[in-house]
Amino acid sequence: MVLLDNTIVGAALPDMQHRLHLQLTGLQWIVDAYVLLVAMLLLSGGIFADRFGRKRVFLTGVAVFTAASVVCSVAPSLGWLIAGRVLQGIGAAALSPASLTLLTAAYPAPQERVKAIGLWAGLSGVGLAAGPVAGGVLTDAFGWPAIFLVNLPIGAALLLTGLRHLEEARNPDAPAIDIPGTVLSVLGVGALTYGVIEGGARGWTSPVILGSLAIAVLLLGAFVAVEARRRAPMLPLRLFRERLFTVSNTAMTVVGFALMGSTFFFSQFFVYVQGSSILRAGLQTLPATLAMVIVSPYAGRLAARHGFRVVVTAGLALAGLGLLALGTVHADTGYANVWWRLAVVGIGFALTMSPLTGAAIQAVSPQEGGLASGISSTTRQIGAVLGVAVLGAVVRARQSGGASFETGLDSAFLTAGALTLATAVFTGLRLTKTGAVAPVRSTETPKATVADSL
Repeated sequence: MVLLDNTIVGAALPDMQHRLHLQLTGLQWIVDAYVLLVAMLLLSGGIFADRFGRKRVFLTGVAVFTAASVVCSVAPSLGWLIAGRVLQGIGAAALSPASLTLLTAAYPAPQERVKAIGLWAGLSGVGLAAGPVAGGVLTDAFGWPAIFLVNLPIGAALLLTGLRHLEEARNPDAPAIDIPGTVLSVLGVGALTYGVIEGGARGWTSPVILGSLAIAVLLLGAFVAVEARRRAPMLPLRLFRERLFTVSNTAMTVVGFALMGSTFFFSQFFVYVQGSSILRAGLQTLPATLAMVIVSPYAGRLAARHGFRVVVTAGLALAGLGLLALGTVHADTGYANVWWRLAVVGIGFALTMSPLTGAAIQAVSPQEGGLASGISSTTRQIGAVLGVAVLGAVVRARQSGGASFETGLDSAFLTAGALTLATAVFTGLRLTKTGAVAPVRSTETPKATVADSL
């Protein structure tokens, strides 16, 4: 359900734009309002579950997510839709980590736990891949509100069965919740996102935009200062003293930036540039997500055999080249010459995410593996927020200069591709060269997998 709402919305964006009379900035907020809250609250969600009860937090997250889906489906305006997406993000940040901790508690035997987590991750992949197709089918048949209503029967079933069958569990030794860090991170990244998204519409020299960016710098600076002084911070800055940890998370931020920033425009390209229907556009974007689902399970094995640096650098290079290739497609480019570009992008990014998470985990002590994987997931989500904001600003800047939407999209894809290729060079030079990676111990497997899926 959580992964589905990451991709299903993309297929419905053209219909939202038409029915709600939105500009590009409105579409950016519909996506980023959700991703921003997931990114900033994901680490705290796991601590909440440990301290206050995993069943309680999981079911609360399900209830919030389901109620928020109703708000989204009946939203009469952009403001209400963004509010619903914010609530969805809060619910997702609570139920996602709690679902995994409940699963690991239910299967104490290592071998059974690995099988259960494999199924958990596999279903997450199904949700990710099904999004574009499901979004296209539902939007074409019933309009964009249907993509949110699909969550209602799932949420209701989860609540009924969860109340009856789940057992409560908590960790009395869980660290204290870092409220100052959480608040400062949400407000800081939120102010930065507002400045970047609205800068194209209001003007980069507007007092509101300059003030927003200045506030973002102050809040993020305060966040760093607070985290450096707290005894149990949500983001231990000392971890970034390890080059492997810093490089892997920097690369993961770029992965989130380029992947989410480019997929935001996939359906819009097929609908507005090539004239496809919403249903057909959803099907046409499938090669990217399908390639990710197919290739992702093999990425960790390749990294174990050849090392993080080789696999990550190759994946980034492939993704970068695929995005550059997408930057050269036009209205009259046949789909036979487009689908493989999407597939190359999907394959490239699939090769990077699991190894980058594994590299971050290997850089820290075994006791901090869960924290490292959570930070890796968070950095990717932050990159996703900024990718939608920045690449949207690139499109708006080209349009403001008199260019067409098609030209703006080409510039966005080329920007994402160039940044991804530059990061491939960066990881090739800076990512610690490793030989065969030792197999992850069974007690650490779930920690790595949750980052890969989220």
